[in-house]
Amino acid sequence: MKLASLDLNLLLALDALLQHNSVTRAAEAMGLSQPALSASLSRLRRHFDDPLLVRVGNGSQLSPLAVQLRERVRIALASVEHAFSAEPDFSPASRVRDVSVLTSDYATEVLGGRVAAQLSSQAPRMRLRFATNVPLLVEDAERVLARNDFMVMPHGTLVDLPHVDLFRDSWVVLVAEDNTAVGERLEPRHLQELPWVATYHGAHASTPAARELRTQGLEPQVQVVVEHFLTVPALVAGSGRIGLLQRRLAARLPAGSGVRVLEPPVALSPLVEAMWWHPAFTRDVEHTWLRHLVRRAARSLDDDDGDGPAAPDGADGSDGADQGIDAADGRHQQPGMASARTS
Repeated sequence: MKLASLDLNLLLALDALLQHNSVTRAAEAMGLSQPALSASLSRLRRHFDDPLLVRVGNGSQLSPLAVQLRERVRIALASVEHAFSAEPDFSPASRVRDVSVLTSDYATEVLGGRVAAQLSSQAPRMRLRFATNVPLLVEDAERVLARNDFMVMPHGTLVDLPHVDLFRDSWVVLVAEDNTAVGERLEPRHLQELPWVATYHGAHASTPAARELRTQGLEPQVQVVVEHFLTVPALVAGSGRIGLLQRRLAARLPAGSGVRVLEPPVALSPLVEAMWWHPAFTRDVEHTWLRHLVRRAARSLDDDDGDGPAAPDGADGSDGADQGIDAADGRHQQPGMASARTS
């Protein structure tokens, strides 16, 4: 069936039904009467030749086809919303929207303030939202990115998605100040003998450094697992445990944190944090502007810390750092649309 023959309002009804798994709850969420949504469900059933919602006892459950459709419909709605929010001349200063970034507490701590400062200066009506990556989100990254602007995370997990490197970091090892088992230097045996505080330790998630240690035949004895790097120092302090932490984060530890920062006794590759996005957004003018803003924030981080360059302009496949910007007022033109101004 051709799209032109469909009522696109059915897409909203389908999404509500698939998300709420109930005609009653879906109708309440949409502000419709139950008979009105039941009529939409009947049309959807005829279209798909499938019940979609199946009565089970006093409730209902999704049919196998409905389960497949649930995420596809969310992506479709996100794409439609993105398309209809486009403006002939994108003006960052007047644009109202949320910018959603999925990342770790580490990247939020190190880079988030700089991104927020740039955004508040250039696009004060945009609101920045940081959410923490979790393993399940990363496993389904392409679908998740269809509903969010970026993921900021290191290489080693995501593949086959557009990305650009932002900054580099290196790893250090934390030990308690009063840990007498470790002197001024760590030895490789300490990595095997001492208990660990580990981040994202499991079958589906781990840090690049932890994976690299395993390839070197070093399997940490993990005693505590956390999903936030900022909690590692407190769980190392006053204990016999050790833990890996990014150097930039360790440099921010306050005096009296109760830990010592030591160099790893084995070689570990640098950590390369990158920005990842859905391929559908690569040529989008507004999204391109946001990517350049994040990259400028990352370059300012490297200028201050001197820990390795960010990617050069154009490395994200968007034809240079500021293409499409009206130099006079910072406006961006949508491709193929004429500007009322000349640069």
